[in-house]
Amino acid sequence: MKSDHRVRMSQRMIRRAFLDLLKKKPIQNITVKEVCEEAGIHRGTFYAHYKDLYDLLHQIEAEMTKNLESALGPLLSCETTDPLQITTAVFQCLQENADLCSAILGNHGEEEFVRKLLEIGREHCVKAYSKYYQNASPFEIEYFYVFVSSGCIGLLRKWVGDGMLLPASTIAQMAEALMLHGITWLNASNQ
Repeated sequence: MKSDHRVRMSQRMIRRAFLDLLKKKPIQNITVKEVCEEAGIHRGTFYAHYKDLYDLLHQIEAEMTKNLESALGPLLSCETTDPLQITTAVFQCLQENADLCSAILGNHGEEEFVRKLLEIGREHCVKAYSKYYQNASPFEIEYFYVFVSSGCIGLLRKWVGDGMLLPASTIAQMAEALMLHGITWLNASNQ
């Protein structure tokens, strides 16, 4: 039991150190030695868990992907078609993975991973939007998702840049209001 705790603690320290470094420079310029120094561990501890930095990144991304899939799960079932609940679940998932979001959305982030997350979102959201907006064509739904997801990435970058101080539900409400009402949302929020 104590061994499992040590493993989890070591992995958390490695992850934190790696993501902190990834915020400062691209993965190609990060060394295992730097990660170990930042985490306060020996190289052997790093290699007991990961083959290399790309394996570490892959495992972090896989965990985030699994979390996002879980947050989007209600879209595939009939549990909810309420866009606000869906958007809130996504932003909560992102807030729970704030360290990764901050690293991948920063100057040295992994754009390919962002595209992968957007594709996962597209698959789920297109299905949900098709149920919710039954009069819209698949073509319109696809373009709506592209527009909305680009805006949500912008909101996410701003939120991360501000230190994620606002609750995920507030950002989700803002995103939904902008999606559903566009700029007229600004008039409603001033009243």
